[in-house]
Amino acid sequence: MIKDKRRMWLTAALAIAAFAGEDRASAQGCVAAHSNQRSMDELVRSLDGGTKYGWSIHNLTVDIGYRMFNSNKYFIGDEEIARPNAIRNHQNIFDMGVEYRFTPQWSFIADVPVFDGSRNQLYPPTGVFQVSGIGDITLGAQRWIFRPPTEFGGDVAVSASVKIPTGINNATGSALYKGQVVKATADQSMQPGDGGWGLMLATQGYKSMWTRADLYGQAQYLFNPRDTNGVLTFRSQPGQSVMSVTDQYLYRLGVSQGVPKLRGVALSLGVRGEGVPVRDLLGASNGFRRPGSVISLDPGLMVNVRRTTLSVNGPWALRRDRPPSVPELANNTKNGDAFFADYTVLVGLSHHF
Repeated sequence: MIKDKRRMWLTAALAIAAFAGEDRASAQGCVAAHSNQRSMDELVRSLDGGTKYGWSIHNLTVDIGYRMFNSNKYFIGDEEIARPNAIRNHQNIFDMGVEYRFTPQWSFIADVPVFDGSRNQLYPPTGVFQVSGIGDITLGAQRWIFRPPTEFGGDVAVSASVKIPTGINNATGSALYKGQVVKATADQSMQPGDGGWGLMLATQGYKSMWTRADLYGQAQYLFNPRDTNGVLTFRSQPGQSVMSVTDQYLYRLGVSQGVPKLRGVALSLGVRGEGVPVRDLLGASNGFRRPGSVISLDPGLMVNVRRTTLSVNGPWALRRDRPPSVPELANNTKNGDAFFADYTVLVGLSHHF
């Protein structure tokens, strides 16, 4: 009976991880979705002779993540439009994560993102913008629902974190505007921070399937109650003169399979979705934002050697969409546009001390 209940809770949590936010918009590229996924080295640590959930009760884990993409495909709605002069938005996002486990189930978690990007802006103010800086830091706690190790070969973690507005949200650059060189605000997608306090809720889980294979799922949603942050955008469209503080979300679902005769090596294949919704779940959604969605095929490789795990993922976009924002809907203006990337490169390195 206990095992049946555990299976029921695990299945429900994996379903949440798979479908949370599916009916909302998501995106990358021009759309300012900077969230990184947390490491899931539980999927491969056991393949190298270790046990899932770490090496001791009091253990420190440090994750270093890197995300890169170059968005140059122009979309209005879900339709790609050919343009002779494409905006190229290149972004590098680094993320340092720390997890300190107090008990087998409870952990302190923290993430510090570092943003570096460039954008050749073709509409006034016209120029090449280069922005670098620390993003918004998150601090929180995570709990595995079932005490490890479990008898049924799986578990689910839930977490809650506070997002602190530590990142710059008003970065500027030199640009040409009405025949003069001016200091102009960089595009919203280039800002390391958003200027608002937020709450990040997340879950991740896995369930052993067949030999050396696991079903995995992850989901996270960032609540940003603040409406706008007061940073001017230089835009003339009604209701878009200041930047909106947007919600963001990410979800993944897939299967990981250990490679035969290769110790501590696993391949994975799944679906990944991410983005910025049209309307926030808490608070108003005025100001300028680019809501949008990307759903990608998400192949990956994980390699574990003792206490270190390397993961590489290459999500390839299957569907991209840029729906109208709240000001565009309210003023019956034309549907906004956005540039998207064809693929993203994600690299993670996790070490257990």
